Amino acid sequence: MTTVPAPEYLAVAAVLFTIGSVGLLVRRNVLVMFMCVELMLNAANLTLLAFGRARHDSGFHVLALLVVAIAAAEAAVGLAIIVGIFRNRHSVNLDELTLMKR
Repeated sequence: MTTVPAPEYLAVAAVLFTIGSVGLLVRRNVLVMFMCVELMLNAANLTLLAFGRARHDSGFHVLALLVVAIAAAEAAVGLAIIVGIFRNRHSVNLDELTLMKR
């Protein structure tokens, strides 16, 4: 059985994080931006797990589990906010959303 070395995991995590950050900067739809943040969190998790496996340290695995729990809470709260905005404004486009305009 062959194992994949840590640099390959880190390269995939870097690509995922780059896709997420570019999507976050380029897109104006809140749902797409929300998915890009989740993609970036998954890339961070992959990095933590790669370092944990390379160093044979279970602390990184515990930290990755903590990031998953935070991502789940962020998803629940973020989607609730997005649904609330959509119900009031009938749009989730950031260009159409402002705080002072009704």
